[in-house]
Amino acid sequence: MSPSVELQTLIFETLSADDDLSALVEDRIFDRMPSEGDYPCITFGPSEYVDDDSICITGRVETLQIDCWTRFQGRLRPCREIADAVKKAIHKADLELFVNALIRIQVDGVRVFGEPDGVTAHGVVTVVATIEEA
Repeated sequence: MSPSVELQTLIFETLSADDDLSALVEDRIFDRMPSEGDYPCITFGPSEYVDDDSICITGRVETLQIDCWTRFQGRLRPCREIADAVKKAIHKADLELFVNALIRIQVDGVRVFGEPDGVTAHGVVTVVATIEEA
């Protein structure tokens, strides 16, 4: 299995199982924003990885963006609550991949800002994972 797909699946399952996060977004965690925009929600954004090989080990450091979205008259606080819940659920969590080996997962940064429409708040959670490939 692709390490990138396996990582996204693990994060999706971890976020979906988190009670604090479910209280904020229910089951609205998507691979990309639905065409009708169901708020508040979480979507997966861009990702990238760099090789992190060493002797006899194939590895990567993957960076994945998780986007948090709210629409409460432009207020940022609801979006901050979701972004903080995302961080709490995955930052340095003891998680495991099934095919590849997750060495470390952490949140490197969280940014929350208003979108130009004046109504939507957008949170960006940057996740970095070190993976030993099978």
